[in-house]
Amino acid sequence: MSKPFAISIVHTLRERGHQAYLVGGCVRDLLLGREPADYDVATDATPGEVMRIFPETYAVGAQFGVVLVPVPADQRHQPEDGSDEETVPGHSHKLCVEVATFRRDVGYSDGRHPDEVQFSRDPREDVQRRDFTINGLLLDPEKNEVLDFVGGQQDLKAGIIRAIGDPALRFAEDKLRMLRAVRFASRFEYTIDRATFSGIEKLAPQIAQVSRERVRDELTRMLTEGHARRAFELLDETGLLSEVLPEISAMKGVEQPPQFHPEGDVFVHTLLLLEKLPHPCPPTLAWGALLHDVGKPPTFRRAPDRIRFDEHAKVGTRMAEEICRGLRFSNDETKQILALVENHMRFGDVQRMKESTFKKFIRLPRFDEHLELHRLDCESSHRSLGLYNFTREQIAKLPPESVRPHPLLTGDDLLAAGYTPGPLFREILIAVEDAQLEGKLQTTRQALEFVQGKFRPREAQSRNKVEEKRA
Repeated sequence: MSKPFAISIVHTLRERGHQAYLVGGCVRDLLLGREPADYDVATDATPGEVMRIFPETYAVGAQFGVVLVPVPADQRHQPEDGSDEETVPGHSHKLCVEVATFRRDVGYSDGRHPDEVQFSRDPREDVQRRDFTINGLLLDPEKNEVLDFVGGQQDLKAGIIRAIGDPALRFAEDKLRMLRAVRFASRFEYTIDRATFSGIEKLAPQIAQVSRERVRDELTRMLTEGHARRAFELLDETGLLSEVLPEISAMKGVEQPPQFHPEGDVFVHTLLLLEKLPHPCPPTLAWGALLHDVGKPPTFRRAPDRIRFDEHAKVGTRMAEEICRGLRFSNDETKQILALVENHMRFGDVQRMKESTFKKFIRLPRFDEHLELHRLDCESSHRSLGLYNFTREQIAKLPPESVRPHPLLTGDDLLAAGYTPGPLFREILIAVEDAQLEGKLQTTRQALEFVQGKFRPREAQSRNKVEEKRA
């Protein structure tokens, strides 16, 4: 985001006789020496006046006093920290400066939007409706002077997340603010003010009123901003975890076999994984790490030899699917997260896998995330990286063309050889591919001879008919 462009908006508004300041997270980040993800401007100009001054705007929230002014293409760049990125229809918030009219809000019947917005001329009145003191600061860029009507600078220095005014009122206005308090506290390694913490504890059950998409986005930011473990500890301490992800809360106290998991129960193990997540971290890897053992609590049993979690990856995949669907993840994101959960135990077999099985395993989409999850899993438990190193060494030895070779046979080849289309086609082609991956077949002629020796045309036709009847 372009700081000079945001400042130029302030200058232009002031030249037209209006008050204008930089406001919110950008001021907080500038005071902390961080590069802001985006810039917001607060002004006494009404949305209509802003749109007349800046004709090329997007009135995405004009009824609430919010207008977006797009950043010129030559002033755009990607900040290192995109954690606060939001999107608007057809645009990235990161590519716009949000210009908001000073206002006071009246009533929040839906727990998110004000019932009535009354525009104001007083910046003091405007900041009183904002969420936390550290986000309620104004900056006069001409004088480089901070206007602080809420004690935000003091809380920045003390490392405190404090709601502006009455915490219960701030959270009642928008329940998502409870999750934001946790995220800011973990992200900046701050503590949550006692009254603010108590307000979260009291209203935590009401987080269910927030749309699942908004909850998902806030949790994803917690998982990918570099302090995921602390975020989930705070979610647990405030009572929010059992409300937004009861499946993770259920991990607490679930014992594990000490010979494989000396670190402790399933919840402790998961927290250790979150602590070790890379930064930046792909969201799917972060969610895969969070959910990889979600199937352990329901599959826990004490066997004669040790604690066991039979088929926990399979059970966990079903549970993860319900979680992903409930949080409205995209199909692509859901598919990858489920694949991470489903396959995380397969590394235990890599040294015994047939060559064809191993090659198909490492062909999984975004296999680097599978490998990284396995490393994190090991380092958060027994700390043995033998299978991880073996997998990497084998991958390094394999030429790419041997892992994804050009198919020796197609369905058309089978038709030309006298085979009838049917369910057996897939079995034949898989058998050919496996033999090819094992290095047993190199040419199409060899592949046809292999098929004819194992699947005679008439027998294949009969088996197809049996399979079709069963279907």
